[in-house]
Amino acid sequence: MSSRITRLAPSPTGALHLGNLRTFLINWALARCDGWRIEMRIEDLDGPRIRPGAAQGVLDTLHWVGIDWDGPVRIQSADLDPYVAAMRDLAQMQLVYPCELSRSEIEAAASAPHGSEGEVCFPPSLRPKDRPERFDDVQTNWRFAVDGRTIVFDDGFAGRVERCPAEQCGDFVVWTRRGQPAYQLAVVVDDARQGVTDVVRGDDLLDSAARQIMLLEALNLRPRPRYTHLPLVVGPDGRRLAKRHGDTRIEYYRSRGATPERLIGLMAFWSGVQPRREPMSLNEFRDGFGLSTLPRGKMTFTQEDDQWLCEA
Repeated sequence: MSSRITRLAPSPTGALHLGNLRTFLINWALARCDGWRIEMRIEDLDGPRIRPGAAQGVLDTLHWVGIDWDGPVRIQSADLDPYVAAMRDLAQMQLVYPCELSRSEIEAAASAPHGSEGEVCFPPSLRPKDRPERFDDVQTNWRFAVDGRTIVFDDGFAGRVERCPAEQCGDFVVWTRRGQPAYQLAVVVDDARQGVTDVVRGDDLLDSAARQIMLLEALNLRPRPRYTHLPLVVGPDGRRLAKRHGDTRIEYYRSRGATPERLIGLMAFWSGVQPRREPMSLNEFRDGFGLSTLPRGKMTFTQEDDQWLCEA
């Protein structure tokens, strides 16, 4: 096994759907082809959106498909001390400050931001004049003071990426008054703790990479991961696959008789591994997939896809 490490990081806010499966499957295939270690992390800091039993449901679904990982499952909420330590370091450098948020803003901060959906740019003019040097109130909301730099990195699929967080989101939330870290801080701390070298995820999180690189640099965390952002699966309306497009859960298709090979076959068709929808084994997908085969644009889930899965 090489020294490279990736992670699968589902959030237990619901069941695994077709878009999630394609991302996890590609991540798994890249890792298993090149001998990377795969960590499993349950990102369960999303407050009221976390559903009882959803985490185990996701793990069971991945097992059913055949996707595996190495070592025990890490649960974010099981140990908050590393996030508190990171906040103390940021406060000592006066890079964070308390800031009141509405309930909806707190909910948004806890979740992974999907592209620019619902985000409002927070300008530096609203920062307090004096920033505390101590993180001594975990029940208060805190923001990270973004500088004006443009972050540049080479993405494994998107190529050269340039993002300026100051223009896109401004000072973003890193801690919420629930006494828990927000998504951006939690991901950075966990990736460093687990030694993650390769992050493979949907391109709706491309903007987040720049914010996470800022936090990595501020906290002097290593390694800085290689990012590979994949095009999303979308509905007929061009929007990220979600409940509005009907029931696209893997468990729904499983209940209709779809086999893992049929689901993987659809993923292979979407990913350029084969020219038509045909059942495929997990190992055949692994051996046939390469980023060079992956279509550059978004993949649309169609009525034909749905009907084919249910023909089993």
